[in-house]
Amino acid sequence: MTRTNSKENGQYKGASTRSVHGGAPRDKGFHAMTTPIVQTATYTFDSTADVIKFLDKKVYGGELDREEYARYGNPSVWSIERRIAHLEGAEDAVVYPSGMSAVTSLFLTVLRPGTHIVMTDDCYRRTRQFCETTLKKFGIDTSVVPMGDSAALEAAIVPKKTRFIFTETPTNPYLRVADLHHLAELGVRHRAMTLLDTTFATPVNLRPLEFGIDFVMHSATKYFGGHNDVLAGAIAGGAGRIKALKDARGIMGNVIDPHQAFLVERGLKTLALRVRHQNESALDVARFLENHPKIDRVYYPGLPSHPDHELARAQMRGFGGVISFEVAGDIKTTSDFIDRLRIPYIAPSLGGTESLIEQPAYFSYYDLSSEERLAVGIKDNLVRFALGIEDAEDIIEDLERSLEQVPARSAVGQV
Repeated sequence: MTRTNSKENGQYKGASTRSVHGGAPRDKGFHAMTTPIVQTATYTFDSTADVIKFLDKKVYGGELDREEYARYGNPSVWSIERRIAHLEGAEDAVVYPSGMSAVTSLFLTVLRPGTHIVMTDDCYRRTRQFCETTLKKFGIDTSVVPMGDSAALEAAIVPKKTRFIFTETPTNPYLRVADLHHLAELGVRHRAMTLLDTTFATPVNLRPLEFGIDFVMHSATKYFGGHNDVLAGAIAGGAGRIKALKDARGIMGNVIDPHQAFLVERGLKTLALRVRHQNESALDVARFLENHPKIDRVYYPGLPSHPDHELARAQMRGFGGVISFEVAGDIKTTSDFIDRLRIPYIAPSLGGTESLIEQPAYFSYYDLSSEERLAVGIKDNLVRFALGIEDAEDIIEDLERSLEQVPARSAVGQV
């Protein structure tokens, strides 16, 4: 099985064709349609001459078509790295056993004591915690600025010290959209690398490297896997930078299991089909919710009411499958509304075939009081709805039935 990109598939124009064929060689070994799960910890050599030939390539440069030990590489893993790179239009990609493993590995590999990160406030809470606590122990500082405040973002950059500018797009949970041209320009001007987490968008809707972003990362657990049954993470970018990450992965040992890789590759083949359906369903559901009297506010970039709607239209090919909204009521009214729903499962995560719904006040911020949650922008009546591949009309009917039982505002008071 070759490790190099197939010369037969090229850069396909269509997202579905890229999802199925992009980066995948026709000959996957053993004449198998799917890439085999190479379940091994070590690899054998036929002779000492083969060992020397392998080491010559590894030490002096050259594309490797095999490996010596599974911590350094596996054909099942190489296959999804090629596919992800192809989907993102990147030179290369590296995968990890989770999304958090991906982002933490990148920072630990690249950053040094005395360096600095600028990140936006509407980012995944665990990522912020890692930057503000763990990295701080290594002498690495983090500045958190309001999402969408370009002046604050630039003002937070420390010349010759800031190494990364980091944000998500769309963000979690308010689905804010970053101005990628501005972000890339800031990075170049201040000699800082730019990192964008586009888990919510996927390369079907957005390819940040085309805007000049240095790194794009994903929690591959979500849309890439697509079936709520695998943990994985990925980073794509320039070949030299990704090689440094792969070398560091071989040292730190945070490698993905070949069976995990197999599940991610299965999911990648249907990525475009699922995401396009979720784009359409989410827009229909968001429009329904925005017009419902029992909903205070809807956050979805596909709606003109969203603060970043025009920016999303300019940058994205679709607006994604996640909607956040506020129920007209208090924390219990909101949880009762969720409990009455029949289609979505009450669960964290997103991007799978099944719809998932959660109340961030409980799932992500249960350890904070209502006042403390509000201080970080999380209302008790906020709901995050990650659509699966169910039919939009069935989801809307389910929402409407539950909303009918939400009491009038006068009965529950103000939030």
